[in-house]
Amino acid sequence: MLVAADVGGTKTNLGIYELSGDIHSPVAKATLASAEYDSMISLVSEFLKDTGLNPEYAVFGVAGPVMESRSTITNLRWIIEENVLKKELGMKSVRLLNDLQAIAYGIADLEREDLFTLNQGRKTPHGAMAVIAPGTGLGEAYITQDESSRYAAHSSEGGHTDFGPTDALETRLLSHMFGQYEHVSYERVCSGIGIPNIYSFLRDKEGYEEPAWLFSRLSQSDDKTKTILTEAVNTSAPCELCSRTLEVFLSILGAEAGNLALKVMATGGVYLAGGIAPKIVSAFPESPFMKAFIGKGRLSHVLEHIPVNIILNPEIALMGAARFGLEHLCSSA
Repeated sequence: MLVAADVGGTKTNLGIYELSGDIHSPVAKATLASAEYDSMISLVSEFLKDTGLNPEYAVFGVAGPVMESRSTITNLRWIIEENVLKKELGMKSVRLLNDLQAIAYGIADLEREDLFTLNQGRKTPHGAMAVIAPGTGLGEAYITQDESSRYAAHSSEGGHTDFGPTDALETRLLSHMFGQYEHVSYERVCSGIGIPNIYSFLRDKEGYEEPAWLFSRLSQSDDKTKTILTEAVNTSAPCELCSRTLEVFLSILGAEAGNLALKVMATGGVYLAGGIAPKIVSAFPESPFMKAFIGKGRLSHVLEHIPVNIILNPEIALMGAARFGLEHLCSSA
């Protein structure tokens, strides 16, 4: 058997799979609060103890870069190492994947209802695919396929590349951000941590009024991004400042998704993942996202034909970790 996990700073989704089983039908599954455990070993050990099962293989998708079979999850202060996990858990093999890699491997198992289509496009057989995932940060990855459609997912830290404005307002936003940060990446303006930066810029520099009730609500909120987005899509009582914040965010996201698509020639499609996009699906069709995605001058015609979808399935990273394990670790078992 195989144990797979999607490890995040807040929660960890786990599943156990038969080696010949169905990705959509794990033998056991659970979601645990990551911060309640002092290590990955203690979390996985408790899960396995509760299930009474003893898998021989493990794949864990982790929210952070994996280098030399090792990763650190900053929010948890966990140091995760493949060899240590293998020894302590008594397994034949343990692999760590970047969480975006795990999401990328899960794309092959998505059903039609798991996707919201923004651009139908024309998918090229065996074409590269791109994944961009605004959540707390901004994750990016890409997928290559061989002639038998076998996937290889590649991690990236593209969210930390330099933010490139596409209009006058975004240029002013960049100038404003340089007053706070030495380096302004896409993540600073296109993620959960970036949305409040756009909001404060529009309020402080662009003359958008912050209602007193919203100031009060944000002052008491532990998650300002969630509050801003909730009000941005509240059609019954629209807030101009929140709506404009969302509009700017989606324009920047569209532009960077288009950048990624061109860099890897993602003729197999672009997929939006992460915690934000599925929650604001209704805002995409009338937003500047696709205009910004396609607006690449002489190569705009290339972007017009690339399929773009939002991934709605919240277990995509768990599915991908399991898919990788079943194909790459257990194929000879």
